[in-house]
Amino acid sequence: MQPINQQIIHTENAPSAIGPYSQAVSANGTIFVSGQIPLDPATGDLIDGDFKAQVEQVFDNLTAIAEAAGTTLANAVRIGIYLTDMDQFAVVNEVMEARFNAPYPARAAIGVASLPKNAAVEADAILVVD
Repeated sequence: MQPINQQIIHTENAPSAIGPYSQAVSANGTIFVSGQIPLDPATGDLIDGDFKAQVEQVFDNLTAIAEAAGTTLANAVRIGIYLTDMDQFAVVNEVMEARFNAPYPARAAIGVASLPKNAAVEADAILVVD
């Protein structure tokens, strides 16, 4: 069995990991981006602002990591969304429609009891590059 050809992705333009994991790992043309909450990369603190601003920050963080991997979110094949309040689902749709073009990536939206640092939203991504 051959070892996996993997590369760790890290950028100062997204929050540092708050546990024993990498911001992203690239393996054989697939990039697995760890869950991002609305942290300010400079401070590591949750941003101030309404729910839409928080979702925007989450996607800013995902974008920064994608760019550090040499790609963009346009190569996302799956997005995972985790919400502490499913009533905010329409806001997530609004932000995604502004950031993605059809055909959209596959997506799961999951209601959760809580998230790290008491965030209201988290998202992860899987991207495929040639």
